Amino acid sequence: MHIRTRKLIGAFALFALVIVWALLAMALAQSALTSINGWVAAIYYVVMGLGWVLPAMPLVWWMQKP
Repeated sequence: MHIRTRKLIGAFALFALVIVWALLAMALAQSALTSINGWVAAIYYVVMGLGWVLPAMPLVWWMQKP
């Protein structure tokens, strides 16, 4: 597979990953974090905001390999 094709597929996959991750994080926050301390909620949002990077790393590695 050509690198341009991998990058195109990877870009769409990353876009889908971020959208799905954000929707799941928001749904979980609305169901579980309604009556919780503000600091715990802030930590949750920081972790979930950065959490999509871990599943994205193998995808970016796959996009860049020759």
